[in-house]
Amino acid sequence: MKIAQTTPELAVPDVKAAQAYYRDRMGFDVAWYNEAGQIGAVSHGECAIFLRAAEPPCRTGVFWIFTENVDVAFKELTRLGANITDPVRDTPWGMRQFTVEDLVGNVFYFHHDIDNATA
Repeated sequence: MKIAQTTPELAVPDVKAAQAYYRDRMGFDVAWYNEAGQIGAVSHGECAIFLRAAEPPCRTGVFWIFTENVDVAFKELTRLGANITDPVRDTPWGMRQFTVEDLVGNVFYFHHDIDNATA
């Protein structure tokens, strides 16, 4: 068995508004939208997220997004106006990361490993 990258499905009150946020504030592309199913997707490189309409309050989750250069990603998301809740920092567990929260409260840790990290 070979398992590929996961694609999370997030509950949101308004799919199109969520897609606009991910596009405008986090640099994703709007991949598709299905009005009948009230579901859509956004993508960025190999990362895809499905967004499905749901009545509030929506369940939230925590997601780790690997990026080759956290500092570049931080500058870009800052420029776009993403809701950055924790700035870039090196962690004791060997990652360089920062945190973004979306409109619903989902938490995204953008990260990369620090080369000389020890477990």
